[in-house]
Amino acid sequence: MTPEIRIPEILILAAGSSLRMRGADKLLEEIDGEPLLTRSARVALATGCPVTVTLPPDRPTRLAALQGLAVTPVIVTDAAKGLAASVIAGLGALPTSAPVLMVLADLPDLTTEDLQDCLAVWAKEPLAIPRGAAADGTPGHPVGFPPDLRAELLALTGDTGARDVLTRHADRLHLVRLPGTHATTDLDTPEAWAKWRAARPR
Repeated sequence: MTPEIRIPEILILAAGSSLRMRGADKLLEEIDGEPLLTRSARVALATGCPVTVTLPPDRPTRLAALQGLAVTPVIVTDAAKGLAASVIAGLGALPTSAPVLMVLADLPDLTTEDLQDCLAVWAKEPLAIPRGAAADGTPGHPVGFPPDLRAELLALTGDTGARDVLTRHADRLHLVRLPGTHATTDLDTPEAWAKWRAARPR
């Protein structure tokens, strides 16, 4: 029996510490005049899906970057424990029956069309795990989880994300090749940002 297709939720994970930026906040780095976090939220909202954003308790400027956008912020009080804490807090704010597309907030090339391509997998395969990949097939983000995997996600610990869940359910994985390196370019250091900006078309 094919499960009923629910409206997917998008969960943007933005509670990281940005330690490798040496004092700067990568999610507030500007792209075309707006912070990366603002851009990420707008890209997600343009899909028409509800959008929730996890945030750390000590970065009010991130919350400010979301002002005026129709997203639901979730403060992760134990964000220092790692990515799992962000996932668990975010899921706790979402309907238990909805599939969830998890998006890392620091993917500067990701577009609304990329997210829609991943979401479209569920229209044909509701139990699939859609995962964004680079054009060459390298797995990346976003990653979507059907509601039956919720309990496994809530049991995560540490900073490895959902790697173990993906390994256990490899037979359900559906790689979605996105343009170029949209699914794999994340910018964690000032040098990476400088290199990325230098390579952007002017």
